[in-house]
Amino acid sequence: MTIGARMLKTGLAVVLAIYISGLFGFSTPIIAAVAAIFTIQPSIYRSWQQVQDHVQSNIVGAAFALGTAYALGVTPISVGLVCVAVIVLNIRLRTTSAIGLTLVTVVAVMDAQADGLQYALERFLMVLTGIVSAFLVNVLVLPPRPKRQFREQVHEACNILTLLLRTAVSNEIREKVFREEHERLEQIFRRLDEQYALFREERVIRPSARRRHARQLLLSRRMIRTLRAGAALLEAIEEHFHSSPGAAEWAERFDRRIEALTKCHEQLLLKWEGKIKPGAVIRPEPVDDLARDLTAWLGEQPAERRRLLFVASAMFEYAWNLDRLARLLDRIMRRESGRGAPGSEDGGAEETDGKAAEPAAAVAGDARYRPNGRHAGERSD
Repeated sequence: MTIGARMLKTGLAVVLAIYISGLFGFSTPIIAAVAAIFTIQPSIYRSWQQVQDHVQSNIVGAAFALGTAYALGVTPISVGLVCVAVIVLNIRLRTTSAIGLTLVTVVAVMDAQADGLQYALERFLMVLTGIVSAFLVNVLVLPPRPKRQFREQVHEACNILTLLLRTAVSNEIREKVFREEHERLEQIFRRLDEQYALFREERVIRPSARRRHARQLLLSRRMIRTLRAGAALLEAIEEHFHSSPGAAEWAERFDRRIEALTKCHEQLLLKWEGKIKPGAVIRPEPVDDLARDLTAWLGEQPAERRRLLFVASAMFEYAWNLDRLARLLDRIMRRESGRGAPGSEDGGAEETDGKAAEPAAAVAGDARYRPNGRHAGERSD
């Protein structure tokens, strides 16, 4: 287990909160340390939003606590009533993330109210000290870089996915290794969804930067969808291929097509990184003969022998997503290099939620370079 940046920053925020509490002469730094722990977030935007929510919620909570303490006194029932009221108010204000720290503030302020208003205000200032300390650490020390983390996780997911797909039909990989790698892949998918959520929350001021940010959002979403399409193909193979009558007859052809698709996926990621010439066109080539032959073969089989249809459908879906990813990547790279004129076919409208029309020829096939748009010779089965 490695110590991540967020773990390290949490410790630094606690240290800074305790140090500042000592400079201000607070009686105890514990409340400031707790506030710092609650405020650390995985992105600067979320950290700033957390500061706003915490400041607003804690001011309201402290006011409720002081008012109730003077009106009803400090009793277990009054403390409980204030906690319930603060929770309801935070829900109405949509600051639910600040509920935990606000309750700490309420209890601390009401506990100190018996010693006078000055002590209650001191407890509130301790909370603010912890909030500000955490925000400063999050911004100044190892600031979050979700784009770099997203890129690394996409490569890790692709490496695992291609390994599992290349050995799925032949069933060469050990069962224990398959389960472990598959679980790792699912964990990476969850992290990718979280990283994409961080992208969407980012606020960009300059118009040109906003357009670039929007294109990167489209590309990130398509990256995730393509990976999940590959995972769906893996699930279909595990569920249906090896239990399907006639699987041995089609194993070599399916294995060859899956190898071509995984190679295409890897090449697209290399192009995304700028390791392949921007003019090189990478596509999963159409293989109509496989679809035609498989359709004819399935039509001759009884219903219970048609489970290969699920695998073929998942494979064509994976190829379709790869084609969408390739076209979107080409458009974005042309836009960013300044070669795509506004309104042109390559530099025009971006992808929109899967509603844009795509060529029907985007089916499974060999992944080959076609430099300068020239098609490489097709390989038949």
